[in-house]
Amino acid sequence: MPFIVKFARLNRQTLLFPLALVLFEFAVYIGNDMAQPAMLFATREFGVSMSWVPISMTAYLVGGATLSWFTGPLSDRVGRRPVLLGGVLFFLLSCLATYFVFSIEAFIALRVLQGLGLCFIGSVGYAVVQETFDEINAVKVTALMANVALIAPMVGPLAGAALAGMAPWRTCFLVIAAISLVSLIGLWKKMPETVNPDTGKPPYSQIIHDYIALFSQARFVHSSLSMALISMALIGWIAMSPVLLVNDFGLTLFDYGLWQLPVFLSLVAGNVVVFFIADRWPLGHSILIGFWPMLMGMVVAFTGLFVHLRSPLFLVTGISLMAFAEGLSISVLYRFALMSSEKAKGIVSAGMSMLAMVCYAIGIEITRVAYVAWGLNGFTLSVIALGCCYILITRPRIHAEMTLRSSTEFSTAPD
Repeated sequence: MPFIVKFARLNRQTLLFPLALVLFEFAVYIGNDMAQPAMLFATREFGVSMSWVPISMTAYLVGGATLSWFTGPLSDRVGRRPVLLGGVLFFLLSCLATYFVFSIEAFIALRVLQGLGLCFIGSVGYAVVQETFDEINAVKVTALMANVALIAPMVGPLAGAALAGMAPWRTCFLVIAAISLVSLIGLWKKMPETVNPDTGKPPYSQIIHDYIALFSQARFVHSSLSMALISMALIGWIAMSPVLLVNDFGLTLFDYGLWQLPVFLSLVAGNVVVFFIADRWPLGHSILIGFWPMLMGMVVAFTGLFVHLRSPLFLVTGISLMAFAEGLSISVLYRFALMSSEKAKGIVSAGMSMLAMVCYAIGIEITRVAYVAWGLNGFTLSVIALGCCYILITRPRIHAEMTLRSSTEFSTAPD
């Protein structure tokens, strides 16, 4: 029987596992963020148009939605450790395989395989974090991990642009593979096991029935949609910003990287606020506060449609405010979604990941099609529309969630 670990508090030793996990998350995210500027060079080598640039990210997210349905339930049955370690190894090898593709079609297919790395972060890795720590510490660790992971989109564009300018663009994937190797070693040494695979588990044929039951639960679907929708603006920005900033605003690749900084620093700031107030505010209050910067961001971005500057100031400011709202909300939304069902957390987290990846891929295509049809204005309006969808869907859900939690705590309080 495996030794199942439960961490009671935050200290240097208990944080080593989240650190190793977030290093893998960093590698997977930078696998997109470094690849996006590198795609400008890849399209030239393969002799295709720049319209393939956002397709690279769509393929990556399709990969992220492909296997999540199985990785979570599999980890419920055989254990979290072997599934996550195998996922890290597969991602590492798929990055190295970039050196052996010489057509855009083969490269996009490989991007789908690399995107499978996303299937192991939410459905397995973050499930272990939630199972290992109590609720408040789990939210704090999740917010802390988000800040570390957000180094990827901040340094990724700059590093990818600089590296692609100095070395062959494929070198980016060698760097990503090296980071994954360090993570693999750390997880091997420090990752706890939080399930006992020796206990009786339902047959694999039960998985489809579990998913039908899971997606029949309105509370789960609503909570998971909220978690996905709040990231839509940022996901669309990451996918399209190389084209927007370089093609529409005429910036250099280095300037493109610099304009990413306010967006992701805002996201970091939101996560930092949650880390410090998680044990002071009622869980969910930061989400309600986050609606205001989300609305402000949409207003600023919309104003930019009528102020014709050869600068992305209004658009970047609007996206940054929306990113700050995401930082205030995402770790709590994740907790709400994970706890919205009584089913095994492996399958719940897998369902969340699948729904999120599908939503992200759809969101990218919405912003891409809007841009192709109406240019920069089309992209801006599509981002505003996605933000409105988030507020309309999430606001009633959060009030209901906080009311339910308050009534549950009251009913279980000692006399």
